[in-house]
Amino acid sequence: MSAFFLSQLLIGVAILFDLASFQFKKRRQIVGCLCIAGVLISSHFFLLQQYTAAGLMAVAVTRYLSSIFTTSKLIMLIFIICSLLVTAFTYAGLVSLVSCAGAVGQTIAAFCQNDKKLRQLMIVGTSFWLLHNYLIDSPTAVIMEVLFISSNLVGYYRFYIKPNFKTCSS
Repeated sequence: MSAFFLSQLLIGVAILFDLASFQFKKRRQIVGCLCIAGVLISSHFFLLQQYTAAGLMAVAVTRYLSSIFTTSKLIMLIFIICSLLVTAFTYAGLVSLVSCAGAVGQTIAAFCQNDKKLRQLMIVGTSFWLLHNYLIDSPTAVIMEVLFISSNLVGYYRFYIKPNFKTCSS
């Protein structure tokens, strides 16, 4: 089995956790699913020799674990600095900068105290990862990010838009 094929299989499993994540209302459940997906995604990038992205996703796993227990802005800043350092040490051109932008956006999202803001900022960070995955020619990872954004939007609709429609029509 080739490294590319294995990487695409790992992303396939990560998709399941990503899709599940934003169908939960509680932050801890959302972030817990993202942590599991992050391990799989980091392995995916390592197999593709995308070391900046692999390192950033390894930092993300630790970030997600930490953000389950704290929303401290100081801890958030530490993870942003870690992302910048990983990018600096593994820099491989534009794709490194794009993945770093995605990681920083998702770091800010992960440390939001409420899930509404987390969802909004996660869309921004995920958009950069979508571009990154397109640039590195990982079709399953592109599909993953599209599905991740879609799942996030469905969850956002269910928890924040749909209830407002019921209030307006009552």
